[in-house]
Amino acid sequence: MKSAYSNSLRILCAALLATLAPGMASSQSSLQVVEVKTALGASGVHPGATIKVAALARITPGYHINDHQPTLDYLIPTEWKLEPPGPIRVEKIVYPKGELKKFAFSDTQLSVYEGSLTVGALLRVARTARPGAYALKGKFSYQACNEHACLPPKSVPVTLNVTIVARGTPLKRLNADVFSSLGELEPSRKAL
Repeated sequence: MKSAYSNSLRILCAALLATLAPGMASSQSSLQVVEVKTALGASGVHPGATIKVAALARITPGYHINDHQPTLDYLIPTEWKLEPPGPIRVEKIVYPKGELKKFAFSDTQLSVYEGSLTVGALLRVARTARPGAYALKGKFSYQACNEHACLPPKSVPVTLNVTIVARGTPLKRLNADVFSSLGELEPSRKAL
């Protein structure tokens, strides 16, 4: 009697695992390892001027993502791509330097990001731009790995709202702590 109960329990457990296994596998691949927020360097921007913006990425503990300039050619780089509207263009994007780490799956140390990182961008507004709110869409692309395996490459949608204001309108500086670490994010001398 006990043997029939054990066999029935085993069959029930096997059926339950067979039903749940595909969902468990897909939940790992759909795991959101990187969360991205944005920050503006000022409350607005005048026509013909620049504004600093940033993507603030937080990586789930136990995972890393590749440097923007990965150590090995076949590794997928971290990239922040923006699609600005007509009167705004991306003048420069600055990525932090990754940290060299040794992992069990590689003979070479790899340059990676762990924890959090800030990617900065400098946007330039055309001199002829009309005041108003402009939405910049883009994506933050990466491939996350842990000590043993890599997840499929993924992209997080990123939206920024930039307000162009009339010349002479006072602007308020924002997020100074975020942009103080991005010294390379200074405008060039060329204008639109």
